[in-house]
Amino acid sequence: MNRSIPWPWLLLALLLLLPGPAGRFLLNLLGGLTLTLLLLPLFAGLVGWVGWRILRQRLHTCASCGAVSFGSSVCPACGAPVGEGDGGAAWRDAPLEIDPRNATITIEAVDVPARQAPTGATPGSAGEGSEDTGPP
Repeated sequence: MNRSIPWPWLLLALLLLLPGPAGRFLLNLLGGLTLTLLLLPLFAGLVGWVGWRILRQRLHTCASCGAVSFGSSVCPACGAPVGEGDGGAAWRDAPLEIDPRNATITIEAVDVPARQAPTGATPGSAGEGSEDTGPP
Protein backbone atom coordinates (compact mmCIF):
# COMPACT_ATOMS: atom_id res chain seq x y z
CA MET A 1 0.00 0.00 0.00
CA ASN A 2 1.42 3.35 -1.01
CA ARG A 3 1.44 6.17 1.51
CA SER A 4 1.14 9.80 0.62
CA ILE A 5 3.91 12.18 1.57
CA PRO A 6 3.02 14.28 4.69
CA TRP A 7 3.52 17.67 3.03
CA PRO A 8 2.03 19.79 5.85
CA TRP A 9 4.43 18.33 8.40
CA LEU A 10 7.39 18.70 6.07
CA LEU A 11 6.52 22.35 5.41
CA LEU A 12 6.16 23.04 9.14
CA ALA A 13 9.55 21.44 9.85
CA LEU A 14 11.08 23.45 7.01
CA LEU A 15 9.64 26.71 8.40
CA LEU A 16 11.06 25.95 11.83
CA LEU A 17 14.48 25.03 10.50
CA LEU A 18 14.90 27.96 8.16
CA PRO A 19 15.83 31.26 9.82
CA GLY A 20 13.09 33.20 8.05
CA PRO A 21 10.46 35.46 9.59
CA ALA A 22 7.77 32.76 9.48
CA GLY A 23 10.01 30.28 11.35
CA ARG A 24 10.92 32.85 13.97
CA PHE A 25 7.25 33.75 14.41
CA LEU A 26 6.28 30.10 14.96
CA LEU A 27 9.13 29.57 17.43
CA ASN A 28 8.17 32.71 19.36
CA LEU A 29 4.54 31.61 19.40
CA LEU A 30 5.44 28.14 20.71
CA GLY A 31 7.77 29.64 23.31
CA GLY A 32 5.10 32.06 24.51
CA LEU A 33 2.50 29.31 24.81
CA THR A 34 4.93 27.11 26.73
CA LEU A 35 5.86 29.93 29.09
CA THR A 36 2.18 30.74 29.65
CA LEU A 37 1.35 27.13 30.47
CA LEU A 38 4.25 26.94 32.93
CA LEU A 39 3.55 30.24 34.69
CA LEU A 40 -0.25 30.04 34.77
CA PRO A 41 -0.42 27.77 37.88
CA LEU A 42 2.01 30.03 39.74
CA PHE A 43 0.00 33.12 38.84
CA ALA A 44 -3.27 31.43 39.87
CA GLY A 45 -1.73 30.41 43.20
CA LEU A 46 -0.54 33.96 43.85
CA VAL A 47 -3.99 35.40 43.06
CA GLY A 48 -5.61 32.82 45.35
CA TRP A 49 -3.22 33.61 48.21
CA VAL A 50 -3.81 37.37 47.92
CA GLY A 51 -7.58 36.76 47.79
CA TRP A 52 -7.42 34.60 50.92
CA ARG A 53 -5.47 37.30 52.77
CA ILE A 54 -8.06 39.94 51.80
CA LEU A 55 -10.90 37.63 52.85
CA ARG A 56 -9.29 36.98 56.24
CA GLN A 57 -9.03 40.72 56.88
CA ARG A 58 -12.77 41.13 56.35
CA LEU A 59 -13.79 38.35 58.74
CA HIS A 60 -14.93 39.46 62.18
CA THR A 61 -14.80 37.38 65.36
CA CYS A 62 -17.35 37.86 68.10
CA ALA A 63 -15.74 38.73 71.44
CA SER A 64 -18.55 37.02 73.33
CA CYS A 65 -18.85 33.60 71.72
CA GLY A 66 -15.98 33.43 69.20
CA ALA A 67 -18.18 32.89 66.13
CA VAL A 68 -16.78 34.22 62.85
CA SER A 69 -18.97 36.33 60.58
CA PHE A 70 -18.39 38.12 57.29
CA GLY A 71 -19.26 41.82 57.14
CA SER A 72 -21.91 41.75 59.87
CA SER A 73 -22.07 44.23 62.74
CA VAL A 74 -24.11 41.83 64.90
CA CYS A 75 -23.01 38.28 65.72
CA PRO A 76 -25.32 35.77 63.98
CA ALA A 77 -24.81 33.23 66.78
CA CYS A 78 -25.38 35.23 69.97
CA GLY A 79 -26.56 38.69 68.84
CA ALA A 80 -23.71 40.61 70.49
CA PRO A 81 -22.18 43.56 68.60
CA VAL A 82 -19.08 42.62 66.64
CA GLY A 83 -16.12 45.02 66.53
CA GLU A 84 -15.32 46.45 63.09
CA GLY A 85 -11.91 45.74 61.61
CA ASP A 86 -10.73 43.38 64.32
CA GLY A 87 -9.62 40.83 61.73
CA GLY A 88 -10.36 37.92 64.03
CA ALA A 89 -8.37 39.34 66.97
CA ALA A 90 -11.22 40.47 69.26
CA TRP A 91 -10.83 37.43 71.50
CA ARG A 92 -7.27 38.51 72.36
CA ASP A 93 -8.55 41.71 73.97
CA ALA A 94 -11.23 39.97 76.05
CA PRO A 95 -10.41 39.87 79.78
CA LEU A 96 -9.39 36.50 81.16
CA GLU A 97 -11.43 34.94 83.94
CA ILE A 98 -8.30 33.60 85.66
CA ASP A 99 -5.03 35.47 85.83
CA PRO A 100 -2.46 32.94 84.58
CA ARG A 101 0.35 34.58 86.56
CA ASN A 102 -1.35 33.78 89.86
CA ALA A 103 -2.85 30.41 88.88
CA THR A 104 -1.53 27.17 90.29
CA ILE A 105 -1.90 23.88 88.49
CA THR A 106 -2.20 20.89 90.80
CA ILE A 107 -1.16 17.54 89.40
CA GLU A 108 -1.81 14.36 91.35
CA ALA A 109 0.39 11.32 90.76
CA VAL A 110 -1.48 8.06 90.37
CA ASP A 111 0.14 4.63 90.58
CA VAL A 112 -0.54 2.52 87.51
CA PRO A 113 -0.50 -1.23 88.11
CA ALA A 114 1.90 -3.23 85.97
CA ARG A 115 0.29 -5.25 83.22
CA GLN A 116 0.39 -8.99 83.32
CA ALA A 117 2.65 -10.68 80.79
CA PRO A 118 0.70 -12.41 77.99
CA THR A 119 0.57 -16.19 78.10
CA GLY A 120 3.48 -17.83 76.38
CA ALA A 121 5.81 -14.87 76.92
CA THR A 122 9.07 -15.43 78.66
CA PRO A 123 10.20 -13.15 81.45
CA GLY A 124 12.42 -10.39 80.17
CA SER A 125 11.22 -10.65 76.56
CA ALA A 126 10.12 -7.00 76.60
CA GLY A 127 13.64 -5.95 77.51
CA GLU A 128 15.62 -6.56 80.66
CA GLY A 129 14.21 -4.57 83.58
CA SER A 130 11.58 -2.70 81.54
CA GLU A 131 7.89 -2.65 82.33
CA ASP A 132 5.27 -2.22 79.65
CA THR A 133 3.00 0.45 81.15
CA GLY A 134 1.57 1.72 77.87
CA PRO A 135 -2.09 1.57 76.95
CA PRO A 136 -3.53 -1.91 76.33
